[in-house]
Amino acid sequence: MRLTVLGCSGSLAGPDSPASGYLLTVPGSQPVVMDFGPGVLGSLQQHADPNEVAVMLSHLHADHCLDLPGLLVWRRYNPIPAIGRGTLIGPPGTAARIGAASSEYPGKIDDISDTFEVSTWTDQEEIELGGMRILARKVNHPPSTFGLRITGPGGEVLAYSGDTGVCDELIELAQDADVFLCEASWTHDPENRPPNLHLSGREAGEAAAKAGVKSLALTHLPPWTWPDDMLAEAREVYDGPIRVVRRDEQIDIG
Repeated sequence: MRLTVLGCSGSLAGPDSPASGYLLTVPGSQPVVMDFGPGVLGSLQQHADPNEVAVMLSHLHADHCLDLPGLLVWRRYNPIPAIGRGTLIGPPGTAARIGAASSEYPGKIDDISDTFEVSTWTDQEEIELGGMRILARKVNHPPSTFGLRITGPGGEVLAYSGDTGVCDELIELAQDADVFLCEASWTHDPENRPPNLHLSGREAGEAAAKAGVKSLALTHLPPWTWPDDMLAEAREVYDGPIRVVRRDEQIDIG
């Protein structure tokens, strides 16, 4: 199972990276894109045919889903048509959220059912997609956000925090994972950030240590957050391998 970073900038697209988007591939299986923030469609075209991917969303904040209207255009109007509808899985309200963003008429909802078959996460539900088993867990981030535990065909495990504040579900999700792809959006200064929204570098490191993960991959750093600060905070509390992911980086899981 391979993870390709399509975008990793937190809260908005940055000067060096699109917002959140990650391509998951297993040989011989359908590619899956995990989150689809601004700029991700352009990056995806360098690695996979957008007509062929399935998409799963952790939540419906703009930086995690709002390049999907572009994917609708691609699949609807590309001279080489997609075969059948694409798979789109997300929190409750996904079809309406993407349909509102795609509609050319204010206050109207574009019916995206011609292009996507949309389904909804259920907490602690496990599905099979792209040669992988994917477990969704609801985490501590508004309005409805799911972290994902992805198990590859050889039993290798990638845990993805989505966006979250500190919560027990995150530790359970990441337990003994080979790679923990975890957001770290703030420096550890309670006076400088709202509660129950995002993790600091230290909190990401603490979660990795409690879960006993084999390696920690920090992501979702906004352009105003310095990567060296996140690494230093995480290293204070977690002694395993740590990296800050970069656009186009590829990580083989397991």
